[in-house]
Amino acid sequence: MSRVVVFETSDVRFPTSDLLDGSDAMNPDPDYSAAYLRIGTDSGDGLEGHAFVFTIGRGNDVEVCAIAALESFLIGRDVDEVLGNLGAFWRELVYDSQLRWLGPEKGVMHMAIGAVVNALWDLRAKRAGLPLWRLLSELTPEEIVDLVDFRYLSDALTRDEALAMLRMAAPGRSARQELLLAEGYPAYTTTPGWLGYSDEKLETLCRRAVAEGFTQIKLKVGGHREDDVRRLGIARAAVGPKVRIAVDANQRWDRDEAIDWIRDLAPFDIAWVEEPTNPDDVLAHAAISRAIHPVPVATGEHGAGRVMFKQFLQADALQVLQIDATRVGGVNENIAILLLARKFGVPVCPHAGGVGLCEAVQHLSMFDFIAVSGERDGRMIEYVDHLHEHFVTPVDVRAGRYWPPSAPGAGTEMHAESAALNAVGNRVSA
Repeated sequence: MSRVVVFETSDVRFPTSDLLDGSDAMNPDPDYSAAYLRIGTDSGDGLEGHAFVFTIGRGNDVEVCAIAALESFLIGRDVDEVLGNLGAFWRELVYDSQLRWLGPEKGVMHMAIGAVVNALWDLRAKRAGLPLWRLLSELTPEEIVDLVDFRYLSDALTRDEALAMLRMAAPGRSARQELLLAEGYPAYTTTPGWLGYSDEKLETLCRRAVAEGFTQIKLKVGGHREDDVRRLGIARAAVGPKVRIAVDANQRWDRDEAIDWIRDLAPFDIAWVEEPTNPDDVLAHAAISRAIHPVPVATGEHGAGRVMFKQFLQADALQVLQIDATRVGGVNENIAILLLARKFGVPVCPHAGGVGLCEAVQHLSMFDFIAVSGERDGRMIEYVDHLHEHFVTPVDVRAGRYWPPSAPGAGTEMHAESAALNAVGNRVSA
């Protein structure tokens, strides 16, 4: 019997603000950072679980402390027992009678729970010798629903409904896996669109994105309206009429301001408008959606948990759902959100970029295609060309598509030297 004997946390930060990479209307100077976790066992096989919570600098140390506070839940535990029932382990953490007071199911502590859960999935996939997307896709429908907590969701999605959807998708899994391996998964790029970039850099990067095969780009908006109109004009001229352009306000506007502002941008044939207002305001998103139709509203990267996603879907407050690999309570909760999206017939286009988010979230989209929704049409994963070299299994994005990873694990392991060189501090239990 092997046990968990190492629980190491690190505060890892990259100075992306130097070149204004990642800059937007609400976050003008982000430093992409990771509250990083490494889990080790005494099994002797050398396999470890790695995961992180993405932040943009200040406060990363707070997230590291939150992850470290969960050490007692794992140190000394039987590895096979924990990995064999990750649904039960998720509930153990999320429903802990004292930790729950800090959320419930939202905020710094909930994201810390997600990091622990994701590290365990990384370890489980490595022990199975499979990339996470394949491991998840090979689970039976019954095993998948056992990972999900349907409490608070049953007014929108029951266990039996989820099981029926998964069983319906099961016969086509093999064919879709072959398609994924042969054709990849559609991507779009935000690399050209950071708000701090000059007009010249914007135009150059837009043309490069088209040359690299991307059929959609995304621009940050919400600083000054006249600047947005000018920049969208530059982008549209650079990419031509066939490439889609999404815009992202990063929560910048009030409800009525969003509606008015978006009307000035709509003539540029907007693919979607992302995070137009406060990410918790379901009713404002619903009002904006009605007012700007047929321009879709996209949101979710700051969605605190499954209950918020449920309400957005029930209210028709989003038309493009954006999961994030590290914002909610890990793989389990993201599976719940994918099932909700399938029930409501809403496409999932994950938030990525950041540091390591592309590496992590691709597994969830690929699993969704194979085992949940069975769809790729109208779906794509965000891509940003930053910091991939720091990961053991960096994403493979070519010809505007993500190509499925074959290496075992969840893609969340950093090179040890990258984590060490960029670490502000670390804490090790062994």
